Amino acid sequence: MFGLKGKRHLTRELGITPPVPEPGRHGIALVACVKNEVRYIEEWVRFHKAVGVCHFHLYDDGSTDGTFDLLRNVLSQDELTVIPWKMRMRDEGCGEHLNGQTIAFAHAILNFGGRYDRMAFIDVDEFLLPKKGRTLQDALRGAEGFPNVSLPWHMFGHSGHVERPAGPVCLEYTMRVADPLRQHLDASNFKCIVDPVEVTKVAVHHFQTRSHGDRTSNDAGKTFAKKHRKAADFYSAEFLQLNHYYAKSVQELKEKTERGWSFDSSIDKYRTKVSATIKYIEDNVVEDRSMVDFIRNSGITLI
Repeated sequence: MFGLKGKRHLTRELGITPPVPEPGRHGIALVACVKNEVRYIEEWVRFHKAVGVCHFHLYDDGSTDGTFDLLRNVLSQDELTVIPWKMRMRDEGCGEHLNGQTIAFAHAILNFGGRYDRMAFIDVDEFLLPKKGRTLQDALRGAEGFPNVSLPWHMFGHSGHVERPAGPVCLEYTMRVADPLRQHLDASNFKCIVDPVEVTKVAVHHFQTRSHGDRTSNDAGKTFAKKHRKAADFYSAEFLQLNHYYAKSVQELKEKTERGWSFDSSIDKYRTKVSATIKYIEDNVVEDRSMVDFIRNSGITLI
């Protein structure tokens, strides 16, 4: 069972009873909400499959562009589960929108979590980059088995691209915000990898476990309470780095803002937020070629 918390706000957190571990549970599964990502989804799944993801649980928010037809030609039935998931819901009492992504993450843990050692919760514009070893399993050794790992966004901007480049996202974008933990409302946050049979509270950007409460580990095994993880001492990308290709080209960012956001009824409000975020990124960039080097050294085929 899960319960809503907070009457006058978006659904921020859901409390759950952890699933029972299934016999022989193993591997890392990836959970994401997806809508009309046919341009990008193949690169994303090929990369994550190559670094050790064994199954993709994808929540389809009404895609109409052939995203999932493509995926069924790339992944086998043993590697892909698609859940129809319309994400526009509201609290009938107060009229506030509920966060369908949070609810999807809780659903994934409750229904599938007992099968896996780890579940990662990211978006299609986010990539989990091993910095030590060849796979996510190798990289997660740095966290020393801690059941709740928080990875800071490394937010990438336009990298000089006005129009969509011909090559893969991973290889075309190499300029990111300099300080991932510098306080900025929409450019500083985390995504998480958890042991699903330990999770008692779910949100998009943080989790809680029964064994450690709200404490979370960085990729190097250093643990903090959730409210302190934006401290400079928490930062590490020694073993595992989360690359968030937020903007892509100027053309693609414009298309993104015109589509709007699932949980914001105001296009103008969303456009203002995105504009402020990309300005912050572009004003504070450094070059980061760690993904390019990793792909070339490991021989991963993306498309």
